[in-house]
Amino acid sequence: MPRAGLTSDAVVDVALALVDEKGPEALSLAAVADRAGVAAPSLYKHVGSLAALRDLMAIKIMHAMARAAASAAVGRSHDDAVAALMRAYRDFVLAHPGWYALVPLDPLHRGPAAMAEAGRALLEVIVAVLRGYGLDDAAATHATRRIRATVHGFSVLQAGGGFGLAEDVEETYDQLIAMVTASLPH
Repeated sequence: MPRAGLTSDAVVDVALALVDEKGPEALSLAAVADRAGVAAPSLYKHVGSLAALRDLMAIKIMHAMARAAASAAVGRSHDDAVAALMRAYRDFVLAHPGWYALVPLDPLHRGPAAMAEAGRALLEVIVAVLRGYGLDDAAATHATRRIRATVHGFSVLQAGGGFGLAEDVEETYDQLIAMVTASLPH
């Protein structure tokens, strides 16, 4: 019998808290079980394996990222919406670098159907922001890749302490946003 109050979602939340505090390298079923106050075998009633837990975590993380990006972009259009989206995405990565490390590089083609659904939720926010530019499908795909590559690369470098020079990192990021928006039709 599963422990009262312990659900798959609760196990995911415990695992996310662990990763937020100690990083993705601390993630193990034993560590999650210890935090949840149960024996490790008890977790198997809620998650089938560490890989399954990682998938559930990534799905929850991508949905949270999609909500954050959508919330930032709502009510904005064109360059203002792109800038808000890019800032929200980076803010999420900086707030939760351990979580972000669990997001697969290609969620649309990896893991369970729910992984692709979560990846599409985030992708749809970006596509919605770009819709106002009147891009055809191919151009929208290229623009999406430019945004993602820019935000991903900058955010991972920043979260990892890769910007030790004295110049203001925010100014650099503003310049990157300007480069991306300049690449869109006006």
